[in-house]
Amino acid sequence: MNTRLFIIAITPGIALALSVYFTDRYDKEPLTLLIKVFVLGALSVIPTAFVERFLLNFNVFSGILSAAFTAFIVAGLTEEFFKRGVVLLTAFKSRAFDEKLDGIVYAIFSALGFATIENIMYVVFRFSTNPHIGLYRGIFSVPAHMLFAVTMGYYLSLAKFAQSEKERKKYLKKSWFVPAILHGIFNFILMTDISIAFIIFVPYVIYLWVTNLRKLNEYYIESKITYRRNMRLE
Repeated sequence: MNTRLFIIAITPGIALALSVYFTDRYDKEPLTLLIKVFVLGALSVIPTAFVERFLLNFNVFSGILSAAFTAFIVAGLTEEFFKRGVVLLTAFKSRAFDEKLDGIVYAIFSALGFATIENIMYVVFRFSTNPHIGLYRGIFSVPAHMLFAVTMGYYLSLAKFAQSEKERKKYLKKSWFVPAILHGIFNFILMTDISIAFIIFVPYVIYLWVTNLRKLNEYYIESKITYRRNMRLE
C-alpha cells in the first residue's frame, strides 16, 4: 500500500472531525463516544457495500434513469441509512446527547468515519494512478459527506427533543430522506452526461455549504446561550 496516498486519503476526514470537535466549545461530547461513532461509521462501509451491490442488480435502466437510480437509491438512500443507523444505535439515547448541537456533531463523526474509509478505497486502491483523485475528493466528496450529515443531525436533534411521538417520527424520517436526497443530487450531477448538470455543480456545492452552515450556526448559538445561562445560575 502506498503510504503517501493513504495519508492523503485519511487527512480530510480526520481534519474535518477535529475542526468539528473544537467547534463544539461549550458542552463537548465524550471523546470516547465520538471515537466509537467515527469507527462504527467507518465499519458501516461493509454492510453498505453489500446492500449497494445487491441494489445494483435492480438497475435495469439506461441513461439518465440509470444514473438517477444509482445516485438516489443505491448511494443516497443506502449510505445515509447506515450512517444514520450508527448514530441511532450509539449516541441517540446517550445522556451525552443533551442539546441540539450534539445531533449534528455525532452525525458528522459517523459520516466522516464512513467517508474516510470510502476515500481510502478510491484514492489508495481504485484510482491510485490518478494523482487528482485525492485532491478532488478532499475538496468535494469528503466535505459533502459532512454537509449531508449536518442536515441529518439537524433533524435527529429535532426528533430527540420532539414534544410528541408524531413529531419524533416525522423528524426521524426527515433525518434519513432529506440528506439522502441531497446526496443523490450531488452524485447525479457527477454521474449524468448532461452538460448543463455540470454547470450547476459548483452552485449546488455552495448551496450545501450555505444552508448547512446556517443549520450548524443555529444550534451553535443555542448551545452558547444555554452554556452562558447555566454559568450564571451557578
